[in-house]
Amino acid sequence: MEFFGSFQSLGIEGGTFLMFAMLLCLLVTGIPLAYVTLLVALIFALGWFGPMVVPLITSRVYSFVSSFVFVSVPMFVLMAAILDRSGIARDLFDAMRLVGGRLRGGVAIQTIVVAVILAAMSGIIGGEVVLLGLVALPQMLRLGYDKHLAIGVVCAGGALGTMVPPSIVLIIYGLTANVSIGDLFTASFLPGLMLAGFYVAYVLIRAHLNPSLAPVPEQDDEVPTSEKLRLLKGLFLPLLVVACVLGSIYGGIASITEASAVGVAGVLLSTVIRGEFSFALLKGAALQTLQTVGMIVWIGIGASALVGVFNLMGGINFVSEMITGISEDRLVILLFMMLILFVLGMFLDWVGIALLTMPIFVPIITDLGYDPVWFGVVFCMNMQVSFLSPPFGPAAFYLKSVAPPDISLATIFRSLLPFIGLQILALAMLITFPCITGR
Repeated sequence: MEFFGSFQSLGIEGGTFLMFAMLLCLLVTGIPLAYVTLLVALIFALGWFGPMVVPLITSRVYSFVSSFVFVSVPMFVLMAAILDRSGIARDLFDAMRLVGGRLRGGVAIQTIVVAVILAAMSGIIGGEVVLLGLVALPQMLRLGYDKHLAIGVVCAGGALGTMVPPSIVLIIYGLTANVSIGDLFTASFLPGLMLAGFYVAYVLIRAHLNPSLAPVPEQDDEVPTSEKLRLLKGLFLPLLVVACVLGSIYGGIASITEASAVGVAGVLLSTVIRGEFSFALLKGAALQTLQTVGMIVWIGIGASALVGVFNLMGGINFVSEMITGISEDRLVILLFMMLILFVLGMFLDWVGIALLTMPIFVPIITDLGYDPVWFGVVFCMNMQVSFLSPPFGPAAFYLKSVAPPDISLATIFRSLLPFIGLQILALAMLITFPCITGR
């Protein structure tokens, strides 16, 4: 019984240090983040306040998982899982051959365009990187593209699902920061296209300066009209799904949650029209969705509990005062937050980062006079970097799972460095010119 309330003698400074030290030590052992945060939250709830505080923590967790908008997360994940199992992405890539043509670097550019379309269909990065790794990477390597350029295009393009609506990262941020997800989608659309434009410009410039990096394909015979029509069919269904999902959101016809259901219906209908629908496909997609969303929910539960306990301890006010105390210049404070997110992104999943840091960062941002919707887009751009940055950049591991055996993880990370530089440039542009988001 002496344990209950004994932590209060440490003071908020000592308690904060002990909490983060405990988090770090447990994470190093390999225990999943969700269980670590739940365990630390329970230890500090009992050690600081005693058993009476536990119902307060459970009510905070319930308010997170019971949000109606949260239903859109499994819907968009299910869309990605169905795409992963159908031939829609492969046909979409083939159809883009009509656009790439004889342009030097054309296959790399069509890969980026396909990545944008896939991102606008599902908002999930894992499936995109794997799909492009299976479809686009072998094609570029076969045509003699430099492997570093090809790898970078696949990983960076596949990670665009973070920025391009309907992004799961934006949905989780909106839930955590209590801001309009529709506003976040509108604000992130142009920055997402800007980043994709940076990738295209980089490919064109590198190919122009060193033509051997992206050879022009051998002249093919004229594509018959019947083949062109077949290829164009591969563009029609994906673009129709994108138009239905984003059009219903921006047109004010449907909410985010309703639009996600429209998207699932559109992708399922596409598989039926293409003759690919089967019970096995639906079952596999449902199980993959259950696994992915289960991870997100458990991380959300653990992070909500931990932040709830930390808030009751007075820790959020303590950390806020510490961050704002580093400088009187609000730009310096903002850059310090970006540095914290960048470092955390090297080691933690974006879901955990959002749920652990945004309850602290968003009130500070609001007090400094920044727009929380704009900050959400900046946060997502920062998370773009985390998907590629070593040592735990998930995009690299996704690609490694389907890449040829001779491509090592070290080669993949080396290939990503120029694209990380482009992401940091885009982040700097967003901070310097907030009007890019329309805010």
